[in-house]
Amino acid sequence: MKISVIGSGSFGTALAMLLTNKGHDVTIYGRNSAQMAMMRATRGNHKYLPGIILPEALKTTDDLKEALNDAELAVLAVPAQNLRPVLKEISGIRQDLPMVNVAKGIEIGTLKRMSEIASEYFPDSDFACLSGPSHAEEVARNLPTTVCAASDDPEFAKKIQSVFMDDNFRVYTNEDLTGVELGGAIKNVIALCCGISDGLGLGDNAKAALITRGIAEMTRLGVAMGGKPETFAGLSGIGDLVVTCTSMHSRNRRFGILLGQGMDTDSALKKIGMVVEGYTTQEAVNCLAEKYNVEMPITTTLHKLLQGETDAEESIGLLMGRKEKHE
Repeated sequence: MKISVIGSGSFGTALAMLLTNKGHDVTIYGRNSAQMAMMRATRGNHKYLPGIILPEALKTTDDLKEALNDAELAVLAVPAQNLRPVLKEISGIRQDLPMVNVAKGIEIGTLKRMSEIASEYFPDSDFACLSGPSHAEEVARNLPTTVCAASDDPEFAKKIQSVFMDDNFRVYTNEDLTGVELGGAIKNVIALCCGISDGLGLGDNAKAALITRGIAEMTRLGVAMGGKPETFAGLSGIGDLVVTCTSMHSRNRRFGILLGQGMDTDSALKKIGMVVEGYTTQEAVNCLAEKYNVEMPITTTLHKLLQGETDAEESIGLLMGRKEKHE
């Protein structure tokens, strides 16, 4: 297939490499002309994937129209909060474009999932999301990875499965697009909390509790919004949550560690140097919890912490001091 990867960050680049190595005709688009020129000249994306060599057949461009020319599929690999303006720009060039999104988040303000935003600009186009435990650093090194392709159209999910799947990148299909998108978004929030716990030196017991109770929060909200409970026990739920809460590849966890060690928010974001989806998504998830009247104490406590209403030590007390309950 002729495929356009929109977004030249770590995951967009890793997927562009995967697809190129499978024999697809791939062009990766990035807005930063200097970055794209550097990628062409050095065959590397040194800021996001240091030490990784890009396939010679992978094309790069800073011209969106050129990237989309004759494309049979667009892979959307831009940050969640940037998806709307990118889709708007794409819709001015193409209208008949099947797409698969890999961003994990909820839009602040509208509280919409990524597929809901896409349907505003491409109501008649096939849409899927690719989600699961899949750090770009490992995908780019061709290490074994397993994800799911979710779509309201089972046949399109199967098509995406076929497009991406190879010996080291296993893809399952899933028809619960709502649940898969919510799992991918909420896990970043819980991972940020796990990072704070690690930064405070609270130990493995505390982190295991946050992961477990985080799954409970994720499932409660997901089901309230129409997702299937079993989805959150799968790759886009528990799978993605575990890897993001435990790996140093996780920006959300690393950001949380810096906060737990006493660094202020702005300095921590600057030190990470890339988008921390959990930081922006936590605001939207907190609003969704209120909208659907779902109890999410970990998410709520994190929101208060990031709003400056509590500090890290007080946050521990808020969670540990809650009224006794049945699990």
